[in-house]
Amino acid sequence: MADTAKISIGGKTIDLPILKGTTGPDVVDIRKFYAESDAFTYDPGFTSTASCESKITYIDGDAGVLLHRGYPIGELAEKSTFLDTCYLLLHGELPNAKQYADFEHTITYHTMLHEQFDRFFQGFRRDAHPMAIMTGAVGALSAFYHDSTDINDPQQRMISAHRLIAKMPTIAARAFKYFTGQPFVHPRNDLSYAENFLRMCFSVPAEDWKPNPVLTRAMDRIFILHADHEQNASTSTVRLAGSSGANPFACIAAGIACLWGPAHGGANEEALNMLKEIGTVDRIPEYIQGVKDRRYRLMGFGHRVYKNYDPRATVMQKTCHEVLAEVGDADDPLLKVAMELERIALSDEYFIERKLYPNVDFYSGITLRALGFPAEMFTVLFAVARTVGWISQWKEMIEDPAYKIGRPRQLYTGALQRAYVPVDKR
Repeated sequence: MADTAKISIGGKTIDLPILKGTTGPDVVDIRKFYAESDAFTYDPGFTSTASCESKITYIDGDAGVLLHRGYPIGELAEKSTFLDTCYLLLHGELPNAKQYADFEHTITYHTMLHEQFDRFFQGFRRDAHPMAIMTGAVGALSAFYHDSTDINDPQQRMISAHRLIAKMPTIAARAFKYFTGQPFVHPRNDLSYAENFLRMCFSVPAEDWKPNPVLTRAMDRIFILHADHEQNASTSTVRLAGSSGANPFACIAAGIACLWGPAHGGANEEALNMLKEIGTVDRIPEYIQGVKDRRYRLMGFGHRVYKNYDPRATVMQKTCHEVLAEVGDADDPLLKVAMELERIALSDEYFIERKLYPNVDFYSGITLRALGFPAEMFTVLFAVARTVGWISQWKEMIEDPAYKIGRPRQLYTGALQRAYVPVDKR
């Protein structure tokens, strides 16, 4: 007999099934709770609620574990490529040589944008934030590629997934170029995914551009580290938007809008701003004391899920050192501040007791700055990487027989029914 949880409410005992995953906490199935008890559960932020069943990503925050389809994020970041990881997230298994070659070819040959699409960017002010451009441009894709918006057609779902993964770097690079006032650069089919993106961002017509293997690998690794992260705010937004039957381009645009929030995708920019505010190593003790006195916030430390060292942070730290050494910024004062801040935080009882360990955002801001990106582009790069996670989660939801439109309930604390009073008698 399956395990059950018993809840007594209103003099009535209700048996609720307990579901078990392959790993992780058990889940109490409350789908019939309202029907049998006439009561809702209350969980602001959904921190204790499993909103779906998924086979894509597993996180053990206490142990500092992140798995994609069972593969540790550290192994994928060191041994895989971003497109290899994309295929894994989309299909559930790593591709063989032929599958990888076919997938890489498909993505590469979908990187071009419709020629009329470039006019879309001209509608934005020159000083528009790149994330504002991304939100609008990705939502507009459905107007250009409406032949892949039938969510009930498996082939169209896959075509839209390929298009989004392929075209997101092109859109992001155009947002960057528009922001900096430089001409757009078209993708090239002889370059890798990360090479293409860096070239579209940093090449100019006035001179030749040569790929740098160290920077290319760093960019690819950054994409892998941000590819998916279970049911976070933006992924949950994509799933909720998709639950209504909205087309995938609209759903991803909704995810980008959610990612823009400083508590989510903007965290690495906040961490970099904190390091700039500290400025030099000798100011760290003063800042640390300010954190303890609640005058300052320690950005880039701690995580909503991880209560241990963020497994992505280890890889990101190594990548950061490689990039700084390559571009000649190994003596970057902000890196010195970051290293000393990390050392103090990991040895200070105040932070240890609160489990404020460095997360991936702590080092990614410095790394992206060294690659040549302004802070306004940090969340855009996050969106490029996370697109595969979003579309994989969306696809999984659409193909789940149990899927239905999302409709959270509420604890109402407003006024009871009142009679309307005409304005001249109030």
